[in-house]
Amino acid sequence: MVRRALLIGVALLPLSLILGGLLGRDVAFSAGLGVVVVVANFVAHGLSLAWAAGISVTAVHAVAVGGFVVRMGVIVGLLFALTRTAFFSPLAFGISVVVSTVALLTLEAKLVMSGVGAQLEIPPDPVAVRARDALRSREEAG
Repeated sequence: MVRRALLIGVALLPLSLILGGLLGRDVAFSAGLGVVVVVANFVAHGLSLAWAAGISVTAVHAVAVGGFVVRMGVIVGLLFALTRTAFFSPLAFGISVVVSTVALLTLEAKLVMSGVGAQLEIPPDPVAVRARDALRSREEAG
């Protein structure tokens, strides 16, 4: 999914730059930056979940919730930092963020509906496996 998201980003970036460029160089830069931020956020989310899936289900949950908070904090911090500059257009940034997010969510929904991820295997949590084995041993002994 990460590779597909990058392909969507590669397609959306020139489009945002061209459309923003019709309204000025600063608007084009801001719109392009919005696309880059959304794609980077999506890629960070996908890679961090893939890493966590190799550890445990608990790690997946922690990365999904905690990662969201961290990524949104970075995006909001970037937005506040950039609004202090003269060349940044918050409107162009916001519009490109919304359009890029909808495009990536549509891609993700299409992939999920087509069965991508159906064979996803999350390894069992080692602590849960030990607890299960200990419980079985006690049941067999008693």
